[in-house]
Amino acid sequence: MTLFSGNNIGIFIHQIDLALCNYAKNELAPFKVAPEQCLIMELLWKEDGLTQKEISQKLDKDKAIITRMLDSLEQKRFIRRIISQGDRRLQNVYLTAEGKKLMDNVVPTSEEINRLICQGISPEELQEVTRILSKMRQNIQQT
Repeated sequence: MTLFSGNNIGIFIHQIDLALCNYAKNELAPFKVAPEQCLIMELLWKEDGLTQKEISQKLDKDKAIITRMLDSLEQKRFIRRIISQGDRRLQNVYLTAEGKKLMDNVVPTSEEINRLICQGISPEELQEVTRILSKMRQNIQQT
C-alpha cells in the first residue's frame, strides 16, 4: 500500500479531519471563533489563568502556533494576557467578560457537532474507535 492509494488509513483519517474541521468552522463562524481557538477557550473555561506554556503543553501544540491563536483571540477581545507575578518570562491568559459569554454559544454548538459525529455509533463502538485511534497515535509517537 502506498501513501496515496485509495485504502490508506492516514489519508482516510485526514479526509475525516478536513470534513469535521470545515463543518465546525462553518458552525462556529457566527461566533467569530475558529475550531482550533475553541480548544484554547475550552481550557480557559475550565481553568482561567493558564500560562501560554501550559496551554501549549495541554494541547500538544507548538508555542508559536499558540501565540498566533492567542493574538487572534486577544484582538477579538475574548482573552487578555498578563505578565506572571511569579515569573516575568511567563504570561497568564485570562478570559474577558466577552470570552466568558462566548461559552454560552460555543459549548452547545460543540455538543451538537459531537452529537452529529457520533450519530448511529454505539458507546461500545465509540470506545473502540477511541482505543484504535489512540493506538495509532502511540505508534506514530514512538518513531
